[in-house]
Amino acid sequence: MDVAVCQVQTSAKRVAGLQIIIAALTAVVFGGVEGSWAAVSAFFGGFIGLTISLLLRRGVLKANEVAQEDPKRGMIVLYVGAVQRFVVVLALFGLGLGMLGMLPLPVVVGFGCAQLAYAVVMKKSARPAKRR
Repeated sequence: MDVAVCQVQTSAKRVAGLQIIIAALTAVVFGGVEGSWAAVSAFFGGFIGLTISLLLRRGVLKANEVAQEDPKRGMIVLYVGAVQRFVVVLALFGLGLGMLGMLPLPVVVGFGCAQLAYAVVMKKSARPAKRR
């Protein structure tokens, strides 16, 4: 297996675990302050962030696979994945806020915290390895 693929998979597992923990903590905080529906709303926001991270992982792995044969197609896969994630975020926010009537602030905060977890893990894993 390619070293880059292993790094992506390891980072994705770390990100997913941290995002679930952060979404649960955000839900607990909102549940304690504003009630159970706020907790559900915050967890849903975290779920949106987790979904986007998993889609990104899948897209990067697919792009890596395609780029082995044609680097230009690999870049196209990455661009299509970015558009797909944007549409999924809009659709999930629309579902949560519009159809399910979730509270806006907890949804946005849950999503933001999950994305912050993603940024923290990616920043740590992007550092080059130290030489001995």
